[in-house]
Amino acid sequence: MPGMVVLGRRWRIASDDLVFPGAFELFIRAVWWIVTLVLYTNHKGRFDCQGGANLHNYLVVLLVLLAVIVSTLCAVVYFSAQGTIMSPGPRRCVPALVCVRALLYAPELVWACLGAVWVTHYSTGCEPAEVRFVIGAVVSSWIILLSMVVGVLVVFDPLGSVRPGALPDVPLDTGYREGSTSSQLFYTAHSVASRVWESRLRLLCCCVPQDDNHRAAFSSIAQLVSGFFLDTDLVPSDIAAGLSLLHQEQDKVERCRDPEEVVSQSPSPPIREDLELELEKATHYMQFAAAAYGWPLYVYSNPLTGICKLCGDCCRSHHVEHDLVGGEHLGCHFSSILQSTGLQYRDFIHISFHNQIYEIPFFVALDHKREAVLVAVRGTLSLKDVLTDLSAECEDLCVEGVSGTCYAHKGISQAAHYIYKRLVTDGILSQAFSVAPEYELLICGHSLGAGAAALLAVLLRSTHPTLQCYAFSPPGGLMSKALADYSKQFVVSVVLGKDLVPRLSIPNMEDLKRRLLKMVSNCSKPKYKILMHGCWYELFGGAPDDFPTELESRREEMLQQPLLGEESLLVRRSSTYQSLCSDESPPRPTHLPLFLPGRILYITEDGPTRRHCFSQVRYRAEWSSEASFRNVLISPRMIADHMPDVVLRALRSLTHEHPFALCSSSTSNSHLNVI
Repeated sequence: MPGMVVLGRRWRIASDDLVFPGAFELFIRAVWWIVTLVLYTNHKGRFDCQGGANLHNYLVVLLVLLAVIVSTLCAVVYFSAQGTIMSPGPRRCVPALVCVRALLYAPELVWACLGAVWVTHYSTGCEPAEVRFVIGAVVSSWIILLSMVVGVLVVFDPLGSVRPGALPDVPLDTGYREGSTSSQLFYTAHSVASRVWESRLRLLCCCVPQDDNHRAAFSSIAQLVSGFFLDTDLVPSDIAAGLSLLHQEQDKVERCRDPEEVVSQSPSPPIREDLELELEKATHYMQFAAAAYGWPLYVYSNPLTGICKLCGDCCRSHHVEHDLVGGEHLGCHFSSILQSTGLQYRDFIHISFHNQIYEIPFFVALDHKREAVLVAVRGTLSLKDVLTDLSAECEDLCVEGVSGTCYAHKGISQAAHYIYKRLVTDGILSQAFSVAPEYELLICGHSLGAGAAALLAVLLRSTHPTLQCYAFSPPGGLMSKALADYSKQFVVSVVLGKDLVPRLSIPNMEDLKRRLLKMVSNCSKPKYKILMHGCWYELFGGAPDDFPTELESRREEMLQQPLLGEESLLVRRSSTYQSLCSDESPPRPTHLPLFLPGRILYITEDGPTRRHCFSQVRYRAEWSSEASFRNVLISPRMIADHMPDVVLRALRSLTHEHPFALCSSSTSNSHLNVI
């Protein structure tokens, strides 16, 4: 629902978001009031110390003030718990109660100051218990007041003052209908939101030298982020409730499926042999993709012995290291790479730790076991890498021999071109093949590194026709359909479970927003119950909710309006809301579709949906299609399944090299139906 309007502006909090914070403060205030009452009752008539009269008056007024605050909080909690997200009528008085509660902070502040004055000047001769109580009351008051200030900063919405009455002149080439008030409002809100997000990014990256690439990235990312939830009127708690409902609905659909649909048919022997061979290769090359992360991942994966193994090598300088290492001189990174890969110092051709936006670290080494010149690209490990990830607009990519439109993720494409220039222009590949001319080229990477590796393989394919690429957990929004089909000849993508990143693309996120909004719009339960059950379900499992909805008792055309049907930041004409009335007419896509690279090797957990910690996890692998990754799956494992150490453990478990016990919560399936 739209943010609550208080003091003439909208805030990033709804009228049904005050149940938990109100109940917490109510508990603190109630205990405080009872302790004050006990102290006053036990000492009534015996305030005979210096300033005893002042203490008596302080306690009386404090009791009255706390009683008023407790009563107000009871009303806030009670009315905030009424209704549902779609029926805010029972909560109409919550903004007024919030204003009353805010006004009560003024006398509380004054009384906290008076209490501090009494403790400082008039507490001589009073009982220590009385003095300690007043000190505790003053300190508690100041803590609560500071917490209120922090809370106001958290829920403050920079766009809350935007009003339909103050509209700028809208350029005719913006794509909005001339004369449409709602379209002009969308344009105004998007412009303001873009400026706000760009300012936030500049502030977040204040320590990063900002060149033209950074400024262009800030502008591009601000446009992308600001427009995502702009055409909805959801607050963060609505999004959390929708994600919880969507996760339970996905689990419920998965449990109700026919078992014959779950169990895939046994592949034919040639396919099985090919699968086993690719698993062995993927396990081997994943070690190099993980090693590219350097010492942070090595220490994380070896918490007990990692630091000790690296300590001696980090401070040791090799006399020829400057000829080998490019970028910053980071001995710990190189030492961890040596430890992780098992290679010798002489096996490395070049290592680059240079890291800027669109410029990511990589290393080139000779893999004698597989007779390959190996290029391993690092994944996201810095704020600059995040900016590269978020530069998600499309960029044309010229590739010879590909029929069809060729375009790719801009940030990752720029990173691939940077590595391409280093390898070719600087002669790094020529140097490697002069040492081992009979070796073949192999490129690998994880996450951001997987996307850059796949695009780098596309760029190098014409000059190295036998190259192979292994992309582990690559981003879903990477390349056009023509490039994805072309890359199937030499790229293998490895995806584990419900990993979010391979399902992460702008069209998929738009679809997630639409499904999330539909769940929130249809559910008739109060938000606090949704969140409580959702937290219990995520932590302890159990049965998914039954999701009683009120859709049947309402006219479907109501879904075409914002949730309250009142004047909000959006007014009326939101394409996202208009798309809710029919599943058969999805909204027109506003972004070019992007796909995963190459053939997709999909690894899922094989067994029950809930396991105990330290229980043995069994995996199964199968070839999958891009269609299986067109929807984002909500799960506690969606981030954990992306971690490089988890992917490496799963691959090792499948190849029977190293069985590992993991604590997992749910299984994944490439054919999972979604709403």
